[in-house]
Formats: sequence, C-alpha cells, structure tokens
Amino acid sequence: MTDVILSVAGITKTFPGVRALADVSFDVRAGEVHALMGENGAGKSTLMKVLAGLYKPDAGTITLRDEPVTITSPLVAREKGILLIHQELSLSPELSVAENIYLGAWPTNALGMLNKRKLRADAKAALDALGCDFGPDVRVGTLSIARQQMVEIARAQAFNADVVIFDEPTASLTDGERRQLFATIARLKSAGVGIVYISHKMDEIFEITDRITVLRDGQVQGTRITADTDLAGITRMMIGRDLASYFHRAREDFRDEVLRVEGLTHASLFSGVDLSVRAGEVLGLYGLVGAGRSELVETIFGLRHADAGRLIWKGQEIPFPTPRQAVDLGMALVPESRKEQGLVLGMGGRENVTLPHLAMFSSAGVMDRGREREVFDTYRDILDIKTTGPEQPVEKLSGGNQQKFVLAKWLCAAPSLIILDEPTRGIDVGSKSAIHELIAKLAEDGLAVIVISSEMPEVLGVSHRILTMTEGRISGSFTGDGMTEQALIDAVSQPANRAVQEDIA
Repeated sequence: MTDVILSVAGITKTFPGVRALADVSFDVRAGEVHALMGENGAGKSTLMKVLAGLYKPDAGTITLRDEPVTITSPLVAREKGILLIHQELSLSPELSVAENIYLGAWPTNALGMLNKRKLRADAKAALDALGCDFGPDVRVGTLSIARQQMVEIARAQAFNADVVIFDEPTASLTDGERRQLFATIARLKSAGVGIVYISHKMDEIFEITDRITVLRDGQVQGTRITADTDLAGITRMMIGRDLASYFHRAREDFRDEVLRVEGLTHASLFSGVDLSVRAGEVLGLYGLVGAGRSELVETIFGLRHADAGRLIWKGQEIPFPTPRQAVDLGMALVPESRKEQGLVLGMGGRENVTLPHLAMFSSAGVMDRGREREVFDTYRDILDIKTTGPEQPVEKLSGGNQQKFVLAKWLCAAPSLIILDEPTRGIDVGSKSAIHELIAKLAEDGLAVIVISSEMPEVLGVSHRILTMTEGRISGSFTGDGMTEQALIDAVSQPANRAVQEDIA
C-alpha cells in the first residue's frame, strides 16, 4: 500500500459567499480504503465532485499516476479511471443492467450500430467478476437498492477504474447487503484499486479503512492511519473539541402512560404488536431493515391502515387516527427520509416549520408572517440551526440542519409524543451528539419519545427501554443492565417469539 494513484494539491473551490475548499491536498494509494470524513458542510462532497468532473476547481492540481490531469466532466473522469458512486444512484431504471454499465460508451460494430452481443458479453464478465447474482439483461428498475449499487460498481470493473469513490454507500442497505458491499470493496482493494470511502458511520470507518483524512470548514485537519487512532481522536479533528459525552440519556422521571397499543396488526407487515410509552421515557425500537419498525409507527400515526388492534391514548381507547387527527391529538412523527417525507426542499425554513400548522399562524385565511418569523427565530436558536435566514431553501443546508428543521416543525406544536425514525441518519458526529442531547431534553421536559435506529450504539445510548422487532413481531424487551449489544443481536437474529411481549409496561 505505497503507490499513490491519485493526488490533489492546493485544491480551492468557492461558491457565492462560501469558500467550500481551501488549499486542500489529499491522496489515494493503490489497494487502500481511504476514508474522507468531516461534518456536513466540511467540503467532502465538493472535493469528490471536483475529482469526478462535476465541479471545476478555482485553483490546484490533480495528478493521476504521476501525470497532471484536467477533469472536465464525469465522462472524462470515467475515461481516466475515476468513478464516483453517489448515495443517490445515477442509473436509468428503464434500461437493462448492461445498458447502464456502458451508458455513454456502448460498443458499436463497423456500421456504427450497437453491438448487442458484445455489450451483453462484456457486462456479464464485469458482473461475474463481482460475484453478482443477476444477469446483464435484467431491467435495473426491478433490482433492489443493493443490487443497483452493484451495477454502479460493475462500471468500475468494466472500465478498469483506478479509483472508486463511495459516498455514503450503506445508507439504504440491510446488514446483509452491507456485508456484501464490504466483500466487494475488499475484492477491488485486492485488485489494486484505490477506494475513497465517505460515511458518517464510525463503526464502518474503523472496520474497513486503512487511512482517515478529516476536513473541517473546507480545510484538511490531518490524515491518520486508522489502526493508530480512535473515535475520540477523529471526533476532535472533525469538530475541533472533545465530545464530553457522545450519547445523552435522560434522567429517569417517568410519568403517566401516553400511548399503548395492543395486538396491532397490519397484514404482511407486522402482527400482534404490543407496546407502551410513558411521559418522560425514551423507548427504543431496534431491528434489522425490513423488520417492520417504520411501518409500525406509520400505522400508529395513521399513515397506514391497521387491520387489528387497540390504541389507548392517555388512558382512553380511541379509534386509530388519520394523520391530521394524530397531530391534533399531540402526536408527531419525524420520518426516516427527511428529503422525501419531512421537508419541502425548495421552501425556506420558515415555511417548512409552519406548514403542518397553518391554523396556528393565520386568521381569516391570512398568514401572520410576523408570528411565523418569531417561531422560526425561536427554534433556530434552540436547535442551533445554521442558516442564512428564514427564506433560505432547506435544500441548500447540510443534512444535520435539515433534520433540525424537521424537528422544529413538530416541536412548535408542543406534542405529547414524538416518534423519531432514524433521527441521525446521514448526519455528522457533531450534529448526532446535538440530537442525542435534544432527545434527552425532550424526555426530561415530559414528552414521550420513541426512537427507531439501525445503529445499535445509538439506540443503547439514548433509550430507557428497548423493544426489538424481527419479522414483524416484537422479539425482545430490555431495560437496565439487560440492554447490551449481545442481547439485541440475539433478539434480532432468531425468529420472533410472541411470548417475549410480556414486558410492555
């Protein structure tokens, strides 16, 4: 792991009013996985887009295998052996796997016609080299996210890429699919490919990478050999200070029961679920992707129809509500996907915060802009949201600040129960810690809180009690010293057992 394949020196990139990169130097070696880390807005994506030909740098040089190169477009980057695999995949769902792999470079015959036989044979060779379990003729739109990701990686195989950049590649993968991705990365690494790996998941970084480079405010803070550093050291480089405590658990001051469901069932998604949560309590829901956690809370909130079960709200049984009724009752749901379900990206923060509560901010059909601005200012300060003002489109903000606006949207209605589905997905370590602290504060202020998280340390760190879900059923209930990583692993690794649903109070 000594040969430098790709290096950049003095890369600078400025957007109107913002210096995204300032004199950045970075290199990737053959056969290594090099992590690029930093808080949201640190410049990671900008640097990768420079390497992929999406942005032109204002200054600096890029050197590939000891020769200076100019990368003017993604096609040029690919021709030179640099491939960026986005978190949001860049595939054409109506085309076949083979057509997607060679998109923009389809083989032709002597007459300039598409050579379908060569296209299919070459694509099959690339898929076989990666151990893919699907063929070149499959329509991409029929594949799972993990298999679509493999199609993107097959491009690297097909074009003999020297450098492959992975941007948050496991955000939508199950644990099994994640292991398959890591095996593929290991194969690329053994073939001498240089891997740049961007992720906010610290466990992944320390498992698969060889070196870590940290950016903060568009500048390199340093590069460390992964085996010679730890979470605390990388965190200090990322945020410029020590995290006194990465996780925050609210003090135990449980009050009256806010929500109870009994025998809640939705055909084919989950069955016979019992759970309850009290004011001042943080209830964690943990399980593998597909276990039914999100579908369960969506049913409680009225986004899905319940086929059976009872719902008791503050001691009184009520019909399962519609989403509007759930909001009026005092429920709030922060969804798993903030961009698709939680925000209107083209709107500003002010409009996003007040959108579900227009009646609170209007009289005779006229909006009270002053009142809207007051609420915006209040929650911007409380949640420490970094934004230029109330009208800045939220699509221009970092993931952490977007998530805080989703929280502000619901907190301004003073709910009794807040359900947080993957509240820290895709955000940096500093913002994660701030949200963990907020969860604790909400519980201490008397809210009932349900947290769904696929990150085991997180659900263990913030919850007073944890329910595990497997195959649409509750498979375990844990409190106190019983909340351990091994206990959760055991509970989600075996078929669900209805008998474990006795500890719901």
